[in-house]
Amino acid sequence: MFKYHCLNPIAQVGLDYFDSNYEKTYEIAEAEGVLVRSASMHEMDFSDNLLAVARAGAGVNNIPLDKCAEKGIVVFNTPGANANGVKELVLCGMLLASRDVVGGIEWVKANTSDENIAKSAEKEKKLFAGTEIEGKKIGVIGLGAIGVKVANAAQTLGMEVYGYDPYVSVNAAWNLSRGVKHVFAVEEIYQECDYITIHVPALDSTKGMINAETIGMMKDGVIILNFARDILVNENDMLDALKSGKVRKYVSDFPNPTTAGQEGCIVIPHLGASTEESEDNCAKMAVKQMIEYLENGNIVNSVNYPACDMGICTKAGRVAIFHKNIANMITKFTACFGDEGINIVEMTNKSRGEYAYTMMDIESPATEEIIKKLSEIDGVFRVRKVK
Repeated sequence: MFKYHCLNPIAQVGLDYFDSNYEKTYEIAEAEGVLVRSASMHEMDFSDNLLAVARAGAGVNNIPLDKCAEKGIVVFNTPGANANGVKELVLCGMLLASRDVVGGIEWVKANTSDENIAKSAEKEKKLFAGTEIEGKKIGVIGLGAIGVKVANAAQTLGMEVYGYDPYVSVNAAWNLSRGVKHVFAVEEIYQECDYITIHVPALDSTKGMINAETIGMMKDGVIILNFARDILVNENDMLDALKSGKVRKYVSDFPNPTTAGQEGCIVIPHLGASTEESEDNCAKMAVKQMIEYLENGNIVNSVNYPACDMGICTKAGRVAIFHKNIANMITKFTACFGDEGINIVEMTNKSRGEYAYTMMDIESPATEEIIKKLSEIDGVFRVRKVK
């Protein structure tokens, strides 16, 4: 029996994947698995029971990844599950920035008592005139699940699309339309594009990447969209650029006191993934990944440990070891099993940065003695008896 805890409301369609082998607990200290959306976990103390944290969404800046890794807690996210929902809102934001639809709607609301509102509208509509997006150049910075969808959709709408991502995955490359121009320097996007949309993670290297210097490289009247992370844009520099006219519109999905209500800013209350479909997809994906890990030890879409899949264990036992990615660890592990007379039938070892994950299927059940010996090896964070 496994226990799970929800730090945020999780769509029931996802929780329905838990069968009778799982029980919901309202005490996080009892849980082997935690499901989370936006709740911050940085100040939390993790009990020894906790094995996995599954984020129903893509961003994981609310989770202390290294702290979890060093306790042998696998952190999962759900890349791509909300990609279509975010893509659609990016397109919406681009259109709202190009055509003052919101201003026009507000004018209508303010003139509901005008009996000749139709005639008045014909006179006033020039105040809300905009520009079309067809034929314009858009730069997509970051070609992950969302960026690829935005790039492909923009091309379908008749835009000239530039894409930049020095770390683009093979899967993303296959899904990217052949008509997207892949550039190798982000400066080319800054210099060439009428619209720039950001889809990169929040890292030290990307924090404040849109600032006075980079805005200065851009075309006059550029429209900038940020549906990725709030810290990617220096918003004080953005306000200066809006006031000078360098930036025509700034569309953000991250409300804050700096830009909220400011002229030229279209600020949306973090609705990118707030669709029924996105929330359902994220919940289902998070729960499935957690179940696969808890029951079989297999890791899919972890952000602090490597992917690892040995299928369902058909042997007498399976042991998972979380450890530092350093030399001679495998030799020490196999020696422990040999000393106990336990035969290793199958083994896999994967690494990700400083951390590594080793799984072994064995011919006889793992004893408490072998678990203790493995745990005492220098560099081992955790040993888990999967079966």
